[in-house]
Amino acid sequence: MTARLFLVRHGETEWSRAGKHTSTTDLPLTADGERSALALKEVLARETFEHVLTSPRVRARRTAELAGFPDAEVEPDLAEWAYGDYEGVTTPEIRETVPGWTIWTHPTPNGETSDQVAARLDRVVAAARSRDGDTLVFAHGHSLRVLVARWLGLEVQEGRHFLLDTATLSRLGDDRGQSVVEEWNVPARP
Repeated sequence: MTARLFLVRHGETEWSRAGKHTSTTDLPLTADGERSALALKEVLARETFEHVLTSPRVRARRTAELAGFPDAEVEPDLAEWAYGDYEGVTTPEIRETVPGWTIWTHPTPNGETSDQVAARLDRVVAAARSRDGDTLVFAHGHSLRVLVARWLGLEVQEGRHFLLDTATLSRLGDDRGQSVVEEWNVPARP
């Protein structure tokens, strides 16, 4: 059986609720974020994971802990896209000076390029494909959207098609040699 890759976006933070770009700022989960992360525990307990990884950010590590994986291995490559000067800023605010801006089509001054993000997440994909058994990762909205694009063999910019809410579960796999999305953006249903 081909290994699968399970993805969990961290629970809600004040900035994710407000639509602010959050990468290196280490924010805690809100009370709602903690409740939704805890709801993932029963759902994830139904699966067996050979490898469990988490972004180094507090919001991802806390989500992993509440979901039943306090010993998840910290994997720096799962960190969120570094937004540089746009850290803590919303898309509408950025568009006041850069009309039409999106993370998928424009640069992030003093942040990461799409090629840099792709290189990090390509390593995660390669590691998951090379391991025996399923891998579970806890990470962030944009980094996980890039991860699914790279799993499917798509360019980073195609991640724009995969909307991802907080505290949701997604599953990537293989269908007769073709990389596929088996489930996407599923809220916890105990």
